[in-house]
Amino acid sequence: MHFCGFCRGCYERAKKPGWGGGRCEHGSPWHPRAEACRMDSVGDTLQRLRETFSAGRTRPAEFRATQLEGLGRFLRDNKQLLQEALARDLRKGTQLDRAFIRKEPFGLVLIIVPWNYPLNLTLVPLVGALAAGNCVVLKPSEISKNMEQVLAEVLPRYLDQSCFAMVLGGPEETGQLLEHRFDYIFFTGSPRVGRIVMTAAAKHLTPVTLELGGKNPCYVDDNCDPETVANRVAFFRYFNTGQTCVAPDYVLCSPEMQERLLPALQSTIARFFGEDPRSSPNLGRIINDKHFQRLQGLLGCGRVAIGGQSDQSDRYIAPTVLVDVQETEPVMQEEIFGPILPIVNVRSLDEAIDFINRREKPLALYAFSKSSEVVKQVLARTSSGGFCGNDGFMHVSLASLPFGGVGASGMGRYHGKFSFDTFSHHRGCLLRSQGMEKIYSIRYPPYTPRNLRMLLVAMETRSCSCTLL
Repeated sequence: MHFCGFCRGCYERAKKPGWGGGRCEHGSPWHPRAEACRMDSVGDTLQRLRETFSAGRTRPAEFRATQLEGLGRFLRDNKQLLQEALARDLRKGTQLDRAFIRKEPFGLVLIIVPWNYPLNLTLVPLVGALAAGNCVVLKPSEISKNMEQVLAEVLPRYLDQSCFAMVLGGPEETGQLLEHRFDYIFFTGSPRVGRIVMTAAAKHLTPVTLELGGKNPCYVDDNCDPETVANRVAFFRYFNTGQTCVAPDYVLCSPEMQERLLPALQSTIARFFGEDPRSSPNLGRIINDKHFQRLQGLLGCGRVAIGGQSDQSDRYIAPTVLVDVQETEPVMQEEIFGPILPIVNVRSLDEAIDFINRREKPLALYAFSKSSEVVKQVLARTSSGGFCGNDGFMHVSLASLPFGGVGASGMGRYHGKFSFDTFSHHRGCLLRSQGMEKIYSIRYPPYTPRNLRMLLVAMETRSCSCTLL
């Protein structure tokens, strides 16, 4: 298992201008991805981070601000490098007492990052964890290997290594990491791996945030403008080549609406990506051969109405629309995570809602209609992590809204201030003076009807906010 970062000697040396290599204080050659200068074991590094946290180093606001400033410099200084890595990977109170909530850091936090947005989904939870005052172990995805390399070699230079470490590797290394006790685990990825993470966390009663996925329904009412629907659905379905956990995963509409929507989608896809989408600079590629082969298998479901072309040598799959899709087919049994959009026919709003509610709760749900009542019906009669009416996943871009799943699509939430809250323990506190003992004494035994009446009166929030018990 690789630990990316510095030992204390290398860290102090690396802070000096112009230093780019050499040997650590133990005489070992140093490279950010080499094991020569890492801690002897995972346990040693976790213990080092715990000691830093126990010493209170991460708690001062000034320290937290410095860490966040380091992240800001990391982004500013390495903008081109990060963009190139992404392109190579994806192409893409009371009156008498003082009662309050004290938000405290959990301690040692593990953040496990997915491959589809390897920079964004590293930084957004990392900002929240650092701002809340935690020590952090970061596990980037080995699948987006170029971004993993950039993060491993560059990010540690911008953060205090006494409270931050990065672990590199694949499933085996992640499994070894999860054998250790953490105070909080934040995982973004598939439901299958999410279950593994939650099982490991349960051994230590560690709280978790699981940002998972699922099949996000998109209901299209007959009372719609097909061109508007096509623009918005196609944009969000094929964004990042469909490799987005909140992308519309399938469309539910009547056969009549399908007939109106198909030509609009055909026109929109041509306008977005040209007559030959493969040559478009606006369409990325599938992350690796394994996912390409999985997606190519899904192209055999239903009937291809638009697109369907693919080239394994380039990991290219054209923006595709499938029709005549049955609920039992593979494309409707798993999250697609690619540029394929199935259309399933329903005869009514009620049938669409029944279809949605028979399945696991999705991470996102979309409804299109000119009738606000139809949109409100879908919202009121379903459950999902997030919801957006007459648009795609723009709700995810608002820092004022929490982002997270429900049921099989995950648990916990973050973004904006919600990230700080997620990585903080909300500690209920009451501070009371030693005075007014005669008033407080009515709570002590022996109990009398008179004292009971006085307690009930005192505890009525309408008459008094004093807490006697």
